[in-house]
Amino acid sequence: MSLEGKVALVTGAARRVGRTIALAFAAKGVRVAVHYRTAASEARRVADAVKSLSGADAEVFRADLADPRSPEKLADAVARRFGRIDILVNSASIYEKTPFALATPDDWDRHMALNARAPFFLAQACAPWLRRSGEGIVINVADWAGRRPYADYAPYCASKAALLCVNAALAKALAPEIRVNAVLPGPVLPPERMSEAEKRKISEATLLKRLGTPEAVARACLYLAHAADYTTGAELTVDGGRSIA
Repeated sequence: MSLEGKVALVTGAARRVGRTIALAFAAKGVRVAVHYRTAASEARRVADAVKSLSGADAEVFRADLADPRSPEKLADAVARRFGRIDILVNSASIYEKTPFALATPDDWDRHMALNARAPFFLAQACAPWLRRSGEGIVINVADWAGRRPYADYAPYCASKAALLCVNAALAKALAPEIRVNAVLPGPVLPPERMSEAEKRKISEATLLKRLGTPEAVARACLYLAHAADYTTGAELTVDGGRSIA
């Protein structure tokens, strides 16, 4: 399936992994709706990079996806601007350390709202356009920790586990017109505050003994969008073997 000329809405596209995914799709001639919440200048730079990279059209869209009203408004805005939506990449996420003894209901609700609820309702809002595409695609960026949670991040890990359930539920609800799959990154982009010692420890915990890259996640997304035309409801792990180490 050719991706050229299609429209992809990539959430959380202003920074980090979302940015890399947006640019990877742009390199294939995809027109990109660059979603952001607060990083306006970074989002505009991504849109400019899309245009310079392939000449494909791009526009920025602000939305706080933790607001229950935002998914429908965002989908409507993108559809008005581009006239179609062919691909939805749910990449926006929050990742906060919450030690068990200090975790609060607000921590729990904040992670669930953005990491699990928003992808579900954004897919719902985009579904009419994705069906009209004839080859609609939803890609959910989850996390290997949704299968093997680690200490001090319980709300985050639980929200990514919920996203994996959402992924399967959407695949059933949107078949046969729309394919829905998940990518489960491992240690591909450590927080900037992480020490070199911590990075080495994480690297050694993988089977491949190295950190991954955002480009590896982007390539997985492209595979699911472009080549995996008989795949839906799947989970593609990109973690250097961390989940089975």
